[in-house]
Amino acid sequence: MSTPHRTAASGSQPVAAVAGVTVQYGSTTALDDVTLTFPAGVTGLLGPNGAGKSTLLSLLSTARRPKTGDVTLLGETPGRARVQRLRKQIGVLPQSFGYYPRFTVLEFTEYAAWLRKVPAAQRRDRAREALRLVQMEKHAHSRMGALSGGMLRRVGIAQAMVNEPSLVLLDEPTVGLDPAQRVGFRTLIKELGDRCAVVMSTHLAEDVAHVCDRVAVLLEGTVRFTGTVAELCALPSSGADTDDADADAVAAKEIDGGAVEAGYLHLAGTEAVAG
Repeated sequence: MSTPHRTAASGSQPVAAVAGVTVQYGSTTALDDVTLTFPAGVTGLLGPNGAGKSTLLSLLSTARRPKTGDVTLLGETPGRARVQRLRKQIGVLPQSFGYYPRFTVLEFTEYAAWLRKVPAAQRRDRAREALRLVQMEKHAHSRMGALSGGMLRRVGIAQAMVNEPSLVLLDEPTVGLDPAQRVGFRTLIKELGDRCAVVMSTHLAEDVAHVCDRVAVLLEGTVRFTGTVAELCALPSSGADTDDADADAVAAKEIDGGAVEAGYLHLAGTEAVAG
């Protein structure tokens, strides 16, 4: 049985949702009776390695099915007959993705469009538009193997957006980037949230502070909190309950990684840093 958690209500119609899902790997429970909704904008999944974040993303991508519980994507249950159609509306950026080093950036993005069943007549235009979105159009003819880490992550976003998805899943998207690259990437992710629903897993409090509209804290496969970032930051000062006045007070201040980390540590009951 999962630990009870605090949940803030949302009036937004969810783009995706999971209800009572449990996932097991052998005798290990990766997710335990997890219920979450994902509205438009950017939702962060915050927690340490092994918390179940990547497993949850695999459910939302239709790559995995839960042992128990329900998954709803774009208003539908992803049964066998619907999976291929739903996948056309989902974009995924895994922690690491494979590519042919000699592919150009444009060729790789077009290849991603082909994989996502974008009609042949639209693939080149969709690929160029996706590269413009991530500010990589000037590098369209560069070889993938010659790109820096930050540029590769931008191309990763482009391949996730090439099918014009309604739901984008990002698994630890800023890991391995230097500080300047991370700042630019956060700006890009916020812009994506204006186009579609984005679910981003991370163990970095700074990512949540600068990017997310909402956040869910996962610890040991259970959800300990869902709500706005301001509500998470208000937890240490509000004790067991977060009221509107507490959240408003935090929202009036600049939210930073330290405030997010304090809220996370309050839930975790430990002085260890998240991640």
